[in-house]
Amino acid sequence: MQDIEPYYNWRHMYAAEEDRRSPFYGRIYSEFEYSQTLYNFYIHPQWDEFGSKTLYMKILFADYDQQYAIIELLGEWNDAIENDIMTLRREVTDELNLRGIHKFIIIAENVLNFHSSDDSYYEEWCEQLEEDRGWIVILNMPEQSRYDFKKARLTNYVELMELPQWRTLKPEFIFNIVESEMLLRLN
Repeated sequence: MQDIEPYYNWRHMYAAEEDRRSPFYGRIYSEFEYSQTLYNFYIHPQWDEFGSKTLYMKILFADYDQQYAIIELLGEWNDAIENDIMTLRREVTDELNLRGIHKFIIIAENVLNFHSSDDSYYEEWCEQLEEDRGWIVILNMPEQSRYDFKKARLTNYVELMELPQWRTLKPEFIFNIVESEMLLRLN
């Protein structure tokens, strides 16, 4: 687990801890002290804790002009016990939404498990973003988590997509690909 670090090749373009509009503004990270754990396994210190016991994140990029953010997740997404979607919404995405971010690309390839509850927070989030022509897309969710996500019918509010080569692209290219696909799906 400690070897899985957030994607870092865009750090010269964006760092959430340096962005005054980010919920993580001012955070200080250690490269050597591993203090956060996921199921008793230490995780890389660059991951951001946002209130969940089993899910960590990193805002990889935010573009306030184009109104989108790319977020990477690590861990277990547990709505059944921890209500992670509520925590993610209240602590991170609602804050970004207030600052003009209405389109969310969530990279979930390191989401090891997904446990659903009801869909009310997803429905509310979708309705909130629709007012500003926004959307939520989850990229590269592992098959077992994708299955549970679909089974809970959360794809009524959140789109699932595959873009395995995302690391080879610049953030604006990822956004353009996802937005083009969203325009096709919404029409």
